[in-house]
Amino acid sequence: MKNFRTYELARAFYKSTQKLNLTGPIKNQFERATLSIVLNLAEGSAKPTRKDRRKFYRIALGSLRESQCILSLLENKNLEDEANILGAHLFKLCQNT
Repeated sequence: MKNFRTYELARAFYKSTQKLNLTGPIKNQFERATLSIVLNLAEGSAKPTRKDRRKFYRIALGSLRESQCILSLLENKNLEDEANILGAHLFKLCQNT
């Protein structure tokens, strides 16, 4: 997985999000969404067909969009910028797979 740039960006994004001090339902939802990005990239990379890989990469992109919505609500510009970079990589990955 070390040569999988999008996975590494997702992993770094997940670690960055762990520093947020959230509470209640938004914390649970945000943690699940950010973890889903990393896990779906990992699982998708192990799939034997392009169609299967693309399915998991698209799920990861959907989870990122969910995370971006929460960051927008929180008005966290730094993490929004990091998420946008990851989003560009995920979008390109979905297009090229």
